Amino acid sequence: MQSNSEFMKQAIELAKENVTSGRGGPFGAVIVRDGKVIATGVNTVTATNDPTAHAEVVAIRSACKELGEFSLPGCVMYTSCEPCPMCLAAIYWSRMEGIFYSATAGDAAAAGFDDAFLYEELRKEIGARTIPEERLLAERGNDSFDAWRRYTARVDY
Repeated sequence: MQSNSEFMKQAIELAKENVTSGRGGPFGAVIVRDGKVIATGVNTVTATNDPTAHAEVVAIRSACKELGEFSLPGCVMYTSCEPCPMCLAAIYWSRMEGIFYSATAGDAAAAGFDDAFLYEELRKEIGARTIPEERLLAERGNDSFDAWRRYTARVDY
């Protein structure tokens, strides 16, 4: 059985290979359950023109497809770099049980991948954020939630 260090080495190698192949950014991720690699992912933001295609998100999508499940209990994420806010949220939403990372957010910032502004935006009041937000049709806002609560065949998540 591979060790935590071996899984981390795999994530780092995926990240390096992604750069040297010219396919994408310097990020790699490995998802493991019961000592077995379930899925891997690399940053494909520029290759796919998808700003959400970070290595962790790509790996989560792949793992869910592989397992035929929308959540990943019992799984652990090994990622070459500390997850950004989007990836961290995706890991939490997927119900994984742990995160291991190598480089820090500070290391990423020094290489030109600075997500500190996202943390700052999240701390601001809605009206003070850089991208304007405005609530519309408040009286209709709960229509879909009411339908959800009434839908007896729903799958809670």
